[in-house]
Amino acid sequence: MSKFDPEAFGPYFAPLLTRAELNPLGPGIPVQPPPAGLVSFDPVKAFAPHAVQDQEMARACEAGLWLLYDRLERSHEISQSIETIAGSYWHGIMHRREPDFSNAKYWFRRVGAHPIFSDLRREAARLAEEAAEQGSAGFLTTQRSWDALRFIDFCSEVLGSGSSAEDLCRRIQRREWELLFDFCYREATA
Repeated sequence: MSKFDPEAFGPYFAPLLTRAELNPLGPGIPVQPPPAGLVSFDPVKAFAPHAVQDQEMARACEAGLWLLYDRLERSHEISQSIETIAGSYWHGIMHRREPDFSNAKYWFRRVGAHPIFSDLRREAARLAEEAAEQGSAGFLTTQRSWDALRFIDFCSEVLGSGSSAEDLCRRIQRREWELLFDFCYREATA
């Protein structure tokens, strides 16, 4: 699995994608002020030189960006208006971070099996092995397919603990974000 490279998404997205710190599992503190490129998001400019072929996927990228900057309310407004699996996925992540775990599970049930799940399963297992995390994180190294609902339960269990398990969840959450953003970007421009 290749490393996430902000530069691969072009000059508009690259500075927006270079946020170094990991997002919290919870809602976080919205970045103030939000980056200008996000406030004035224009899909024509953002995806240039590529033409946007799928407007819903372009909006999904925007929902993801607002989430990256801990602007859950704005991300929610966008994701709930996207009637696709990608919209449901961003919506589910937002509710997981809110935290509204039962609502997050509802949206992940709507997602079903997403194309990024196989890569996410491998990445989560790799991160768990690197962290040498035991206990309730053990499922991450043994699951045969990504279990989004079990990951929600794991996040719920460790949220606010400051533990290494919480740090692991934050790292998996970031990798999930990167995989989903990459997927939506590619679909938007395909």
